[in-house]
Amino acid sequence: MSEVSADKKRMLKEVIKQLHDGVPPQEVKEKFKQILRGTSSEDIARIEQELVKEGMPREELQRLCDVHLAVFGEQLEKRELKTPPGHPISILMEEHKMLTQRAERLEVLVKMIEEACDVVYVGDLLTEVQGIVKDFADAEKHYLREENVLFPMLEKHGITEPPAIMWMEHNQIRDIKKKLRSLVENWNAISFYDFKTQLGEAAKPLCSTLPSHFFKENSILFPAALQVVTSEEWEEARKEFDEIGYCCFTPPHVTAALQTESRKAGTAAEGLLQFETGSLSKEETEAILDTLPIDISFIDKDDRVKYFNKAEKRIFVRTKAVIGREVQMCHPQKSVHIVNRIIEAFRKGEKDSAEFWITLDNRLVHIRYFAVRDREGKYFGTMEVTQDLTDIKKIEGQKRLLDWEK
Repeated sequence: MSEVSADKKRMLKEVIKQLHDGVPPQEVKEKFKQILRGTSSEDIARIEQELVKEGMPREELQRLCDVHLAVFGEQLEKRELKTPPGHPISILMEEHKMLTQRAERLEVLVKMIEEACDVVYVGDLLTEVQGIVKDFADAEKHYLREENVLFPMLEKHGITEPPAIMWMEHNQIRDIKKKLRSLVENWNAISFYDFKTQLGEAAKPLCSTLPSHFFKENSILFPAALQVVTSEEWEEARKEFDEIGYCCFTPPHVTAALQTESRKAGTAAEGLLQFETGSLSKEETEAILDTLPIDISFIDKDDRVKYFNKAEKRIFVRTKAVIGREVQMCHPQKSVHIVNRIIEAFRKGEKDSAEFWITLDNRLVHIRYFAVRDREGKYFGTMEVTQDLTDIKKIEGQKRLLDWEK
């Protein structure tokens, strides 16, 4: 990302601060027309980052985004991102188009349902709404790819605040979608009048939020990423995208299976990992850890993600892009203080474990954290272990015989 001159930086900060103080966008636009004409998305990302470092809360900057994009938007819209089909940014932008089309169609359908006098006239409309809401639920993969692949790459290149703000918006969108989905799935539990009233209240925030959010990512986040991320990193990102999966459409050139690098069998020349209770090759160790019916992640003594296993059915998405990432950046802002409290207690030797359990997609998930220490008690880091307890809780009595024949 190119450096922003001191004068331009000062003037751009003045633009955003005046907007923060309530100066009308049009007045700001006229006053700073010349400086705005040469403003790039990279400039905006850099300035936003500096404003947060100077004390402006992320929540306040997020609130301002819509206002200052009204000022910068005219300049940003003139830029057209050119990426080849199958490039991670191309995939994300194509999904933005598809999701925007669904939001626009939802808006039309909601209006038609609101105008209907009886539920007997909206059967087909309601079926279509349910289909769109299902697509929005499936779109979770879109946000997971951004949060677990794109955002960590940007952070490694020093761009931290724009991704953090976008993640905040992801969580807001999730809350809106959750309310809409619950209403649509249980539409017949209330009167038709109440349903169509609540449908408008639930759908309209989503229909207005998505285009605004996508514009910010297309106009600021993605151009900044293209400026700093290397071609080798994009190649790796595409592999991570394929592994997480897609939504709404199948991107071009998506392969049926990932090509993995062949590994040599463990030999004496390469050396074995020597443990107190035996020895294993690297391949054996990795296979054992990946076969465990639990998710494991390890954060080193410097609070950076160092390892995770690749269990067959992971509960939470992990990608290689998070390796080296500060663990605090892997959690929503609202829970970072809990993460810090656990790690600090482990580091000081005050605690050795912490546990939580949540319901996720009707499954009982047990999340535990353990302090990892050597024999002398020196802190090496923290291990997170996540396990699905749903089926284990159903076990009763005894099972002594093998029943494969059944």
